[in-house]
Amino acid sequence: MTTFDSKIALGRASVRPARGKLFLTLLVLLLVVAVLSLAIGPTGISLQALPRALAASLGYTTDAAAARDRLVLIDLRLPRTLLAAFVGAALGTSGAMMQGLFRNPLADPGIVGVSSGAALAAIATIVLGHGIAEPIVAPLGIYALPIAAFTGGLVTTILLVAIAARHGQLAVGTLLLAGIAIGALAAAISGLIVYASDDRELRDLTFWSMGSLSGASWQKVFAVTPFAIAIGFLIPRLTRGLNGFLLGEAEAMHLGIDTERTKRIAIVATAAAVGAAVAVAGIIGFVGLVVPHVLRLISGPDNRVVLPGSAILGAALVIFADIIARMVVSPAELPIGIVLALIGAPVFLHLVLRRGMGGWE
Repeated sequence: MTTFDSKIALGRASVRPARGKLFLTLLVLLLVVAVLSLAIGPTGISLQALPRALAASLGYTTDAAAARDRLVLIDLRLPRTLLAAFVGAALGTSGAMMQGLFRNPLADPGIVGVSSGAALAAIATIVLGHGIAEPIVAPLGIYALPIAAFTGGLVTTILLVAIAARHGQLAVGTLLLAGIAIGALAAAISGLIVYASDDRELRDLTFWSMGSLSGASWQKVFAVTPFAIAIGFLIPRLTRGLNGFLLGEAEAMHLGIDTERTKRIAIVATAAAVGAAVAVAGIIGFVGLVVPHVLRLISGPDNRVVLPGSAILGAALVIFADIIARMVVSPAELPIGIVLALIGAPVFLHLVLRRGMGGWE
């Protein structure tokens, strides 16, 4: 461990769990909820049917029961579990990056307006896809909404960076204020579009805005795989820079950290992660806010632990919430955004009342 890393590492290390033990605990938690997600469902099919499902997938049997097991376990539950894990990891990591960049435990991916931009594009696709935008939307089919959401998040990020960049430097304060303004503008335009929608479109918008993984498929899993790989590639390259930001931007520069590069990578990574998550699951809150905050309380502010830990815990949380969403009102399902709000809001309020928001200790 370098001298710099020692300074920003946890001061009370003797009473905190070791990094390896913490990661092992989080991975076991993720494994448990993933197995439960595959084993639990309204059809009553459990993991005992997995061998038959795999045999049907490989063409070793054409039995009708095996084909049904394959459909439920391999084609429905498995891609849904993988998508839930990606969405949780993307939002959890994005929240950790935003909180580290702004040195504010209240920061979340929506603070820079990326979520609002992605939502605006998706809402426009839903409402205008049967009207003036039909020539563009119709050829894309079921991929129209994910593509629109990701494009909206990307365009918002490009606009944000263009506004905040001055003389080759990305001003964090300007970035924050511009993000709030762009988010408010996108929300206002979204409201105007919603106001002009009919009853059918309004129902679609309401359900999508609450978040859902009901449309999970292997095509969507393959679509988000490059983003998952990119997040895993970027995390080790951001930890030292974000640790430097804990001391302040000027101090980080004096320690030899390329602060501009760190800011740009963090913003672009957040845009890609949030845009992809919104594209496949709609608007989901509290993950990017609560998960990094919980990890920071457990492990301290070191982003070598917080960033990967937020990815694992975020994935476990969204999978768990999806299990509840599927089973509480079975055979129907609740929007996952409602479940996460019911879980996240009380937990976050408890943390605030018990520990306060006083920083990164």
